[in-house]
Amino acid sequence: MTITELQQHLEQQLLSVTDEFKRIFHGRGGLYEGLKHLTIDSVNQEILSVALYFEEANETELIAMLQNFVSNSQYTTLVIQRRYLQGSPSEVLLGEVPEDLIILENGMKLKLNLLSNKNTYYFPDMKNGRTFVRENAEGKHILNLFSYTCAFSVAAKFGGAKSVVNVDMSKGALKVGMANHSINNLEPKGVSFLPYNILKSFSSLKRKGPYDLIIIDPPSFQRGSFEATKDYEKLIIKLPQLAAEKCILLSCLNSPDLESNFIIEMMARYAPTFKFIERLDNLEEFKSADETRSLKNLVFIRE
Repeated sequence: MTITELQQHLEQQLLSVTDEFKRIFHGRGGLYEGLKHLTIDSVNQEILSVALYFEEANETELIAMLQNFVSNSQYTTLVIQRRYLQGSPSEVLLGEVPEDLIILENGMKLKLNLLSNKNTYYFPDMKNGRTFVRENAEGKHILNLFSYTCAFSVAAKFGGAKSVVNVDMSKGALKVGMANHSINNLEPKGVSFLPYNILKSFSSLKRKGPYDLIIIDPPSFQRGSFEATKDYEKLIIKLPQLAAEKCILLSCLNSPDLESNFIIEMMARYAPTFKFIERLDNLEEFKSADETRSLKNLVFIRE
């Protein structure tokens, strides 16, 4: 894809953007030769956020086009993250970013940190997973493992969850999670935020159970914390001790090197009472040339 073709693509996308966060270019899906390391998000109708995961040979031309595009659209702010430069701050090329930026997803409000060069508090590709939780949360006691900033928990409370236990090692992430609940005016009763090492805390989590819906959304690899290839089975082995009868499990995997069968076969071996139901569709805007390598949201039900 050329820079001119990208501009035409963005102009077409303008016809469908709203105040809600939306990915409007997903080069990382491998569908656009020449721009495989580029993503562009419409944060709202004022802010355009660009991320580069590797240095592009045509970066200067690309940025000039984006600046021109923003200047001639409803957007007022252009932010670029050079994710390939470790420790490099995000750069605001046009306009300004509010200090307390909040985005919308299906009516939910969630905090966003655009000036971070790493995780921005929000993973937009998980939208369908959050919708699933929201649609299946009514009256349920929910365990949200690797909760990060607790967007799943917000979705669960919107869906009428009776209680949610959020677990993450990062106290900072959980603090943002608390703020996400607060800005949505959600009743704090029944929602807990536990800064636990999940792999070392099963006895504590078991005492708070059993759970009617369990979410496992770990990083594929986080040094000193979690490595999917060796640690995921440790979670699955413990599932029967945490799960209520007819418990729903949403098991997430975002490693391009691991396919759905990595989880499905592990479940059959270590937690055979959980039956695989479906893999949730990914958002159209995150379409990939190889769906086996894209985000996997797998649903199981305990029989």
